[in-house]
Amino acid sequence: MLYAVGDIHGESAKLDALLASLPLEEGDRFVFVGDYVDRGPDSRGVVDRLVALAKRHPCTFLCGNHESMFLDFLGWRRSDYFAGDAFLANGGDRTLLSYGYFDAKDPNPATFSLPLDHERFFRSLKLTHQEGDYLFVHAGVGRTLLNERDLPYALRRLRPEDALWDRVSIGEPHRLGVTVVYGHTPSDDFEVRWDPPFGIGIDTGAVYGGRLTAIRLPDETLFQV
Repeated sequence: MLYAVGDIHGESAKLDALLASLPLEEGDRFVFVGDYVDRGPDSRGVVDRLVALAKRHPCTFLCGNHESMFLDFLGWRRSDYFAGDAFLANGGDRTLLSYGYFDAKDPNPATFSLPLDHERFFRSLKLTHQEGDYLFVHAGVGRTLLNERDLPYALRRLRPEDALWDRVSIGEPHRLGVTVVYGHTPSDDFEVRWDPPFGIGIDTGAVYGGRLTAIRLPDETLFQV
């Protein structure tokens, strides 16, 4: 079975509890939709746990807008790394604190380095993942692709800013032929957003006092802590 996990945001205790609650079997695999860092108390611990999990189960890790800001802040360069100037204003100080950034004599993103296994983790992040009848993306696909019928063509045209920040296309009807599973935008009541067959939103506000959610596919069973 495939488990998709919503935005974690440094909530390592909730991640531990969620993983412990899953009836995992050999061959089960994971997709995480991004936003592992920022705002919560233990971003480094979250990445530690995900690195360890990937040694036991096949995992696909997507890039969220918070990873994009973090890596841009550190001076990394890729088309999906941007908005680093907004990193600290969006809870990035909690991430830096968890990595001991402020313990340096002269904290400087240009000279700061991540643990090697964490660097490998962040460099492995993908913008999208498609499996069966589901497309996984952090935020959305943007309005311009809602009428596209050719999914591979649409994904080639997908803009990183839409994949990471889109809030306008969520739940909208589209012709992509898949159900889009996404995070990024919790609902007002911190519940899963069900918009079948077009989308399922699994950011349930874990860092705001809501639950951390995993959805098992294809039976669409929820697990929450």
